Amino acid sequence: MHYVRVSTADAGAYVTGDAITFTVPDPDGNLAGVRLVQDVRIPGDQLNFRRSGNRWELVIGRPPVTRMEYLLEFTSHSSTWTGLDPGNPRTVDGAFGRKSVIEFPGYQPPEWLSEPRVPGNSVTLNVPARQVDAAITVRVWMPADAADDEPLPLLLAHDGPEYDALSDLTGYLSAGVTGGWLPRMRAGLLAPGPRNRWYSANAGYARALSQAVIPTLAGRFATKARVGMGASLGALAMLHAHCRHPGSFEALFLQSGSFFSPEYDKHERRFPHYRRIAAFVAAVEAGRLAGRAIAVSLTCGVIEENLANNRAMTDALTALGYQANLREVPDMHNYTAWRDAFHPGLTELLWRAGS
Repeated sequence: MHYVRVSTADAGAYVTGDAITFTVPDPDGNLAGVRLVQDVRIPGDQLNFRRSGNRWELVIGRPPVTRMEYLLEFTSHSSTWTGLDPGNPRTVDGAFGRKSVIEFPGYQPPEWLSEPRVPGNSVTLNVPARQVDAAITVRVWMPADAADDEPLPLLLAHDGPEYDALSDLTGYLSAGVTGGWLPRMRAGLLAPGPRNRWYSANAGYARALSQAVIPTLAGRFATKARVGMGASLGALAMLHAHCRHPGSFEALFLQSGSFFSPEYDKHERRFPHYRRIAAFVAAVEAGRLAGRAIAVSLTCGVIEENLANNRAMTDALTALGYQANLREVPDMHNYTAWRDAFHPGLTELLWRAGS
């Protein structure tokens, strides 16, 4: 039987076999309730802690993932607040702040995290884009000894600064270039701007990417091939840009893409740009906006809400002649999950781009 203790004293989270036990001490009776806040599909009626002596306790079955991010909701006799598990010292940063995390037996972080890496250089460009009436900021990373006129592959990443801060994207690239399992290359880290508007199948943003950002980068740096990358809405926006402007990319790496459709995503209908996204997805699946068939590697968590629409999009792209494959990973919709899934899909695309 596996036994993992992630705690201090008699508090925290304990994994025994297929169960997780959470404990929160409350010897003075200051709390009126504790509730688990999670996104791993545990039913809502199983999330409330029960008082047991001088502490609160919850026992749940282990979800089908290798790591679990969570928060706790605390209720006193006068207020309610959400925070980290005070008994679990292990935390992780994410798009919506820091969370407590449990790493289950069998979880292994990527080997490249501990591999040697040579620091690179970076330059930040603010690209005027009349198509969106704004400037798009791009931080370009490259090997320290790369000259601007050295032809190298270019990885263009939506939410690039977040990918770098929360998934160590340039660390992955640096380790790969240093170790020789990635080609020498550059990466353009695209700042998101008004993300929900720009990344939601927005025709103006797609034009800005293809008519302003890419030409600016191509004018500054010699480029062999371009690979587009994004997660969630950023993945959708990369596919949309490719379909609208088929010469933009030679390959795409799409993680947990928000490929909304009425069949799978009725719960997303309140999102302001849902109809625009659904119309684009329907056009792709019907072959009306297929773009040029290229290699596309997708990843998605095994119990994510986006899994069904990622499976459907993979099938649609394959039917349209794309070299499309989906890797389902034992995690959820977060930057650590996306980091852990860089290899082998992104590695293979970048290696091909550099050949």
